[in-house]
Amino acid sequence: MTSEPATYPGYRFPAEIIRYAVWLYHVFGLSFREVELILAERGVTVSHESIRQWCHKFGADFARKLRRRWPKPGDIWHLDEVFLRINGELHYLWRAVDQHGVVLDILVQGRRNAAAAKHFFKRLLAGLRYKPKRLITDGLRSYGAAHREILPEVKHRSSRYLNNRAENSHRPTRCRERQMQRFKSSKQAQRFLSSHAMIYGHFRPRRHLMTAAQYRRARAEAFRVWRQETCVQIAA
Repeated sequence: MTSEPATYPGYRFPAEIIRYAVWLYHVFGLSFREVELILAERGVTVSHESIRQWCHKFGADFARKLRRRWPKPGDIWHLDEVFLRINGELHYLWRAVDQHGVVLDILVQGRRNAAAAKHFFKRLLAGLRYKPKRLITDGLRSYGAAHREILPEVKHRSSRYLNNRAENSHRPTRCRERQMQRFKSSKQAQRFLSSHAMIYGHFRPRRHLMTAAQYRRARAEAFRVWRQETCVQIAA
């Protein structure tokens, strides 16, 4: 006698299918229709709209659970911002990563002035609850104003040549922006990128610094954590 596959409360599809669809969408840069096609090839008939709702519902939750499992980030923060054009208006994606390339936080804002920089600094400190030893930014003066007011005791280096870590971290975002034919709203961009940064990064260890055996172990551990954190919690 076989038991029924576990499902998330309120959803008729098994949890294994839902988390597989969310994984495909965030890790491989696929559209909802492409994920629908992959599932259809495996005998699962589901609409792309249902997949969109799964990613919207579970993406943020899975990302939050993965974030809790990450070790304490590094103490050198790289901060950078890039523009996003949403419905014809410029917005700015603020991103912070540590010296290992781990994304600490992102924030979509309509400005990149001193007030916006201060808001991002406060969000970072509230989420991580510790202060770095050093900040590395580009030459935007807004960072200096936020640093003097919020983190005056932290060393701050400002140079366009030292911040490649954060700039490289923007590349997956640019790829998804093109694939999605731009974001539809700042809220949608914030929701998607917050989930994408964590799920995508979880399965992207620093491969160039590992041996093949180390990479396979890291990959196996990433899958183990993913399965553990996305499983259905059954009440006792």
